[in-house]
Formats: sequence, structure tokens, C-alpha cells
Amino acid sequence: MAGQGNFDWAVPVMRTGYAGRALVYLVVAGISLWAIVHGGQGQSTSSAFARLETAPFGKVVLFAIFVGMLAYAVWRLLDAAFDLEAYGSDGEGIVARIGMCVTGLIHLAIGIGALLLVFTASSGGGESGISKAAGTVLNWPGGRWILAAMGFATIGAGFYYGKKAYKREYRKHLMGNEVTRRWDWLLRLGVLSQGFVVTVIGVFIVYAAWVYDSQSAGGLGDVFSWLSGQPYGQILVGLLALGLLCFALFCAVNAGYRIVPKASDPDIETLKGAFSQSG
Repeated sequence: MAGQGNFDWAVPVMRTGYAGRALVYLVVAGISLWAIVHGGQGQSTSSAFARLETAPFGKVVLFAIFVGMLAYAVWRLLDAAFDLEAYGSDGEGIVARIGMCVTGLIHLAIGIGALLLVFTASSGGGESGISKAAGTVLNWPGGRWILAAMGFATIGAGFYYGKKAYKREYRKHLMGNEVTRRWDWLLRLGVLSQGFVVTVIGVFIVYAAWVYDSQSAGGLGDVFSWLSGQPYGQILVGLLALGLLCFALFCAVNAGYRIVPKASDPDIETLKGAFSQSG
């Protein structure tokens, strides 16, 4: 039975996008774990990509990441424009759809970074993309307040991930089948781990606005670095890397089994429904 409307074409774009997102987290978390086991530190996205650049078939993987991130960006923009996941047009729905546009553009930037490494040599690290963006914003009129607002919005997004994990709200977007039921606890852990990372990044951004220093803003690599300085830091870093591997699994499961309300059969049983019946 056809889905609601004529949006069937959006589903393969969505699945490609989530597959690309899964690949990104698999690469970053996998390389981070390898580094930790060998006495190193967790890796930022850019440093993980730079390591991948010199690996066998690394540039093929980088190009696949670019394709996936491009698809994810297109999916998010289409999702927001056509409200494919039925968030609505009230205040909360509009905020959710704006957030889709922002996350789409962020992932497009990640994809472009991967593509550049396919054709050019790595610069070997340097300032993170978030720090560079923070520096640009701080130079705007009222930039400190704009950056602080961005930081608080990022913290809010992190809390949203946490709420989604705590209440298992992600279940309503997934098909209920043996795969999703079996791995549900890992999916929950992955969403929670992503929420932690996003929240800490948001705190970094707010702090950068407070001290008026773009270098205080940072991304995943800075989260790993901050954790490593805590008691039992190396263990915490390893646990977070494992959690992000779970988030890679979450993205992969979404690639295979995510439900798009306006493009899927309305009779498909969700993971939420499957657990409700079993309960």
C-alpha cells in the first residue's frame, strides 16, 4: 500500500543519509577506540578523517561519507520543507523543522570536509570547525549574545536527545521487528551518548561567549580531551567512544527501518507499538 501523498522518492534519500551518518560515527568512534587502546586520545571528526585519508581505500570511504552527508542534508531540508515527519506548523513544530535545516547544513559541511580530503592533502588538524565558526560569530555586531544563544540552543538539543533516550521516544519512528527489538537497549545508549556530546559542546560554546574567546568553543575532540582530564578519564573516554559506536548503530538502524509518516504505509507497526503489545 502506498504511503500518504507522493513522497516515496524521499525514502531512499533518507536511508542513504542515515547510512552516511552511521559511517561517520563508525569511523570517528572506531578510530578513537583504536587510539585509546594504543595509549592515544579520542579523535575529533576532522582528525579521524585525516587518519582515514592515508588508510587503504580511505578515500573511497571519505567519498562515501560525502555522498551520505549530502543525502542527509537533502533529506533534512526536504523533511523540513514538506513536513514529511508530521511535526506540524505550531510553535514546537516550526522549531523542530528549523532544527532540521540546521542539522542538515552541519552535516553538509562535514561531507564537504570529507570530499576536500579526497582531492587535497590534509592540513594535519588545527583549529576545530566549531572554534572557527565561533570566531566568525564573535566578530558580528552583538556576536557574543548570538554565540551564547547558539550555545544554549545546542544545550537544548542535547537535552532533547537525553529526553528522547530516557522516554524512548525514538521508538515511534522505527519499525517494530526482531532487529529493532533486539538492539533497542543499544539504540537507547547511543542516543544518550550523542545527547551527552551535544550538551557538552553547547556548554563549551556558551563559555566561549562568556569569556569572548572562540578557542574555548570546541567539538567532539574537545569533549574527549575534557573527559580525559577527569578522574578515570581514559576509561570515560573509552566508554563514550563505545557509546558513539552505539549511535552509529542507531543511525544504521534508522537507515534500514525508519518510518516516514507521509511516505510509509500507515499500517506499519512501530517499535513503540511492538513493545506496548509485548508489555
